[in-house]
Amino acid sequence: MAEENENKEEEVASEKPEVTEPSAAKEPATEEAAAPKQEEAPAEERKPEKKERTAEDIFLELEGGEAAEKPKVLKAKGSKNVHVGIVHVSATFNNTIVSVSDMNGNIIGWSGAGKLGFRGSRKSTAYAAQLVSQDACRQAMSHGLRQAEVRVKGPGAGRESAVRAVQALGIEVSRIADVTPVPHNGCRPKKARRV
Repeated sequence: MAEENENKEEEVASEKPEVTEPSAAKEPATEEAAAPKQEEAPAEERKPEKKERTAEDIFLELEGGEAAEKPKVLKAKGSKNVHVGIVHVSATFNNTIVSVSDMNGNIIGWSGAGKLGFRGSRKSTAYAAQLVSQDACRQAMSHGLRQAEVRVKGPGAGRESAVRAVQALGIEVSRIADVTPVPHNGCRPKKARRV
């Protein structure tokens, strides 16, 4: 019986360290759990630092946030280094096409409403003309364009918005000209349609 009692005590003694070991393991776990909480507090303190307004933020607010929308213009591969050019805007009733050329007429960037994914009646909207103009001018700016004259042709809805988009991108507009072709009794008109 004494032997059995000794065996039981040994079993109980062997169980006690097992019981203490998990509790010891739990204590570091709680310490580890406490450690991230201490780390979280400095992280929360950092968040207000990000919210602090800088001079750039104030200028962006004054400008209406337009500067934030401007993407970086990368140099085009085989850049032509053109500083002055002409922006040709063709605004018809059904479409808007913008092409940018150097002063000799060599195209350095172009875009159309269909190229940007507009279909049907949306191609002729002022919003489409704005995006088309921005796309064409970004291509030209990658070749170094800084100053341009704008030549507008046609009666479409995107005439004004295309010119405003050129100015908003930061290209200096030196002149705006309307080059819509106007007949002065040169050719005989087509016969009238019979409906």
